[in-house]
Amino acid sequence: MAGGAQLTPPDVRARYDVFHTDCPARDVVDHVTSRWGIWVLICLQRGDLRFFELRESIQGVSEKMLSQSLRALVQDGLVWRRVEPTTPPQVTYGLTEFGKELGEPLEELFGRITRRLSAPGEE
Repeated sequence: MAGGAQLTPPDVRARYDVFHTDCPARDVVDHVTSRWGIWVLICLQRGDLRFFELRESIQGVSEKMLSQSLRALVQDGLVWRRVEPTTPPQVTYGLTEFGKELGEPLEELFGRITRRLSAPGEE
């Protein structure tokens, strides 16, 4: 009987440890939980929006910070970006499937917080 090496398939899913500084998932977590990233994801849960609509919806965000947050979320695959060739260009943003998956629990968290704050005296 011929003996041979038993091959074990490599683990196709990479192991991530977000507590380790070089973990690629850590960047995504940082972008999602950034000061403005979380609001972008919650806002886009309601539907696709153009840049100025996002800026108007998220009070207090500057154009620069909104642009940086959107750029990071697009790069992470959470948000898609569509540019229409008009003058000036119309840019629309929406959530990818991955963005919708992450946005749902964030919206639920926000809902729990606001319900708790609107019900004073309940301990």
